[in-house]
Amino acid sequence: MKVWFDCTAAAHPLVLKPVIDRFKQRGDEVLVTAREYGQTVGILDLLGIDHIVVGAHGGGSKLGKGRALASRSFKLGRIVWKFRPDLAVGHGSVDLALVSATFLIPSAQLQDYEFAGLQRQLAFRIAKRVLVPDTIPPERMAKVGAKGKKLVQYPGLKEDYYLAGFEPGEAVIRELGIDRERVLVVVRPPPETSEYHADNPLYEQVIENLAGAEGVTAVVIPRTESQGAAARGRNSPNLIVPDHAVDAQSLIAYADLVVSAGGTMNREAVALGTPVYTTFAGKMGGVDEALIDEGKLLVLESPDQLELVKRTGSPGAREPRDPEILVEGVLGALPENWAPPRD
Repeated sequence: MKVWFDCTAAAHPLVLKPVIDRFKQRGDEVLVTAREYGQTVGILDLLGIDHIVVGAHGGGSKLGKGRALASRSFKLGRIVWKFRPDLAVGHGSVDLALVSATFLIPSAQLQDYEFAGLQRQLAFRIAKRVLVPDTIPPERMAKVGAKGKKLVQYPGLKEDYYLAGFEPGEAVIRELGIDRERVLVVVRPPPETSEYHADNPLYEQVIENLAGAEGVTAVVIPRTESQGAAARGRNSPNLIVPDHAVDAQSLIAYADLVVSAGGTMNREAVALGTPVYTTFAGKMGGVDEALIDEGKLLVLESPDQLELVKRTGSPGAREPRDPEILVEGVLGALPENWAPPRD
């Protein structure tokens, strides 16, 4: 079988890697394409996933997004037509959805945030299977085009699957020159270019607080170049802003605290047992609602709430899960009478 994966944001290589690995272990042929956006390509390189870079993010405007979608989908079409996949897999990739629909390729989409914009809803409606955590109410997914047999709900967090077997390494600590005696905070800025983004002044307040706090090192992992430049522009010795993709999972595992306006990094912290505050300003999804109810994810209302202290406990995944569950869900997108072509 030939399987095509498309990565359009920094979290996607992480989420899709265990699925990609399982298909390769089965002896299937895999094609991975990527969009130039944030650390997406850098993370693919870091994970050792062979890929082809096609197109870039269109920015925050609807016009820019539309133009980028049309341009990238056209370029992808040429590559995908030559590869001729039997199955396409993405994590909310709209480009993959359009190309799959054009060439009648069955597709599966993973997602863990149900309040998607119109483009993401298009991807769900085209897909044959949509895989989401079981904490997202099915009626919410039905509203965005995923119901009945199409909807596959899996237990736990998506992070539990790609962090299964994960062993944190201290190389990133040495690489960034972090003093382990200081309180280590990992910060993720808001998703400014996403459809679901809302104004988030709390993030700037947090950065200002950390920049002046005594005995604190804050590693800011920006989504965009402008976010990185703004953090560096504070000229605070407390702030470290990597200019390339780093082993963020190990960094989170060794951190004393995570403060993030994005979903994936919040949930990685939960999966790794690191205290975490969310500054997400959009509509809270079912996964985060459940984590907040369980006390595993804290809602930050003021920088004064942050407890800047060293934590205890060993780093590592708390509830690792078998990625085969995701593979089986993805394979459900194939027609019931599908059979591999004969040589």
